[in-house]
Amino acid sequence: NNGTDDTSPTFKAFEEGSETMSKEANVQLAIRQEKFIRDLKNALLRIENKSYGICRVTGKLIKKERLKLVPHATLSIEAKRRQS
Repeated sequence: NNGTDDTSPTFKAFEEGSETMSKEANVQLAIRQEKFIRDLKNALLRIENKSYGICRVTGKLIKKERLKLVPHATLSIEAKRRQS
């Protein structure tokens, strides 16, 4: 006994907890990526039907700067702020 009897199970528990957290983080990342892809596909549909870049709340054009940063945006900054 070198005084490390409890470190092995503790390390194992830590390792398992870390693995679980990593899996959960990967699931969350996959969910965000799926949503982003869905949002981009919807943006492509809006391009096809000529409604891309039009705020779905105000009906006004979304500024180009916003669309460059968030190409799948459906709300103008003003409408987004009102939502929050």
